[in-house]
Amino acid sequence: MLSPEERQTYRRHLQLPEIGEAGQERLKAARVLVVGAGGLGCPVLQYLAAAGVGTLGIVDADVVERSNLHRQILFGPADLGQPKAEAAARAVQRLNPLVQVRVHRCRAVPGNVRELVAAYDVVVDGSDNFPTRYLLNDACVLLGKPLVSGAIYKFEGQVSVFNYEGGPTYRCLFPQPPGAAEAPNCDATGVLGVLPGLVGTAQATETLKVLLGIGEVLSGRLWLFDALTFQTRTLKFARRPGQAALHLGTAPAADYAEACGADVASVTAAELAALLNSAHPPFLLDVREAHEYANGHLPGAVLLPLGELAKGVASLPRQHPMVVYCHSGRRSAQAVERLQTEFGLVNLLNLTGGIVAWQENVAS
Repeated sequence: MLSPEERQTYRRHLQLPEIGEAGQERLKAARVLVVGAGGLGCPVLQYLAAAGVGTLGIVDADVVERSNLHRQILFGPADLGQPKAEAAARAVQRLNPLVQVRVHRCRAVPGNVRELVAAYDVVVDGSDNFPTRYLLNDACVLLGKPLVSGAIYKFEGQVSVFNYEGGPTYRCLFPQPPGAAEAPNCDATGVLGVLPGLVGTAQATETLKVLLGIGEVLSGRLWLFDALTFQTRTLKFARRPGQAALHLGTAPAADYAEACGADVASVTAAELAALLNSAHPPFLLDVREAHEYANGHLPGAVLLPLGELAKGVASLPRQHPMVVYCHSGRRSAQAVERLQTEFGLVNLLNLTGGIVAWQENVAS
């Protein structure tokens, strides 16, 4: 039952015949897991909280950085350095104290994804990397949960709903993960600040439709948006039985390699500072893009963007200790794994937290 306070808060919902009191009670009883409290996750959390979704789970292991603020609108300067999941939870509780928020300060990885997904009714994917997208899809297929997916790139965005009432899965649309050179992220390419707000709001809309059982859900359809032209397109795609049958445990584990970080040794910023002052300092490899390198890099670091590893690997030392870094540590973890598995390099370390951690803990 709704309390008098809830009836007043959600009065405009109650006036809609498609929702009414019964629909609002369904929202109050619903549990939604939002993976990623970044550009997409922020508007999703805001609108689901405001709509009265009873329990919201937030999965994120990152901290708030200054470069987040132009698009991740739950955060402000006072939140810099704070864990995103916790800062987002505080903001959500300020927006609507009537909802419950569960904080999962971690990444979704093969070791925890089943437990995370099982506790919720719907999963909203606000992640920024393909391994996590495939991992969430496969967990949702295994556990029978709808997956509301969103993605952004520069000025373009897309939204779809997977695994909804027997509909297509993420693998039906994208059977194979792209290569490293085909999978840029916001760190490398930039993004229009307002874009994730538009795409995340669309994700929140689809989530409410799924929970309420109203409207025509974006199942088997991919909504595309171009901010430069303000044009939208909707593409239809079909369920592929072979791809739809793949789930956590039967899909290729290699698709989650970056998410689980297998076989990637790491070094902290403080540890790297000590190594650089030793008698035998490591080789430094920067795998960001050229414009990022130009804006600041570790002294003596050699630039080799992630997408160009195959072209430049011959110039790298094969035995000398090497520390690989990027902006936040994700691309460099992928680079370390590729250098080890594809090219046979050894003595590699990934800089945890990337150049951001260096600037915060050493250079400051």
